[in-house]
Amino acid sequence: MTAVALACLSAFLFGAMSVGLRMGLQRTPDTELATVATVATALVVVLVAAALEAPSRGIHAAAAWPFFLTGILHPGLGMVLVILAVREAGASRSSVAFGAAPLVSVTIALLILGEPLSAALLVGALLIVAGGIELARERTRPEHVRRIGYAFAAGAVVLFAARDNVLRWLSQDTTAPPAVAGAAALVGGLLVIAVLLGPRLRGRPVLRESLPFLAVGVLFGLSYVALFEAYYRGRVTVVSPLIATESLWGVALSLLLIRHTELVSRRVVLGALLVVAGGILIGVNAG
Repeated sequence: MTAVALACLSAFLFGAMSVGLRMGLQRTPDTELATVATVATALVVVLVAAALEAPSRGIHAAAAWPFFLTGILHPGLGMVLVILAVREAGASRSSVAFGAAPLVSVTIALLILGEPLSAALLVGALLIVAGGIELARERTRPEHVRRIGYAFAAGAVVLFAARDNVLRWLSQDTTAPPAVAGAAALVGGLLVIAVLLGPRLRGRPVLRESLPFLAVGVLFGLSYVALFEAYYRGRVTVVSPLIATESLWGVALSLLLIRHTELVSRRVVLGALLVVAGGILIGVNAG
């Protein structure tokens, strides 16, 4: 599969994960448990993927240690903010906000990685900004939507962007296969999460309460595998904008599955369309 197809697949799975998180949190409103269960399950999925690719690509675990450090950014700190954003702003609105990641990712790639600049990148960036402004202009928000959720999403976006650029940089000179690198990142992230959130879960019954988030973890794990495969094949200026199409998937799946609780407005839909249009424009012209 090409970097474009893998990025689109990762975007769909991440959008589905956001909606799954929202549904799980409606049933079990426990962000600490949701974070731990989601990332732990994702790690199992990525380890299975690493085992499946080992016969053809090897393992090269010693070469994967730098990716362990990327996990501190995401999912270590980033996944905590993602789940808080979904809890406070809902799946559809947080998905639109996450779609701004290419604006930060591409800026870093241009300044640090030396990737080429074009007019299309600038127009795409403006469309993404316009989508965010459209979301912010929503006058009548449902009661479950709190502005603090947008702040959490903005923090997650910065961590996404930093992770993407470090991942792309590392992938250009490593023998570690994508799934092994992804597993190393998830191990690093899970350790950070365990330190931050583990003490809050002590003495609590977690097994049955974590069930709603296991499927979410599977989606996240598969999304992570596709993400690493994409960055092993394509530049940040190509992959990151296509990942932003998760905004559209998040909104579409929210309308399909939880429309009565998400209450998706026209401004949310328009914001998602602008963000996705900007991402696609950047991706097509940056390739």
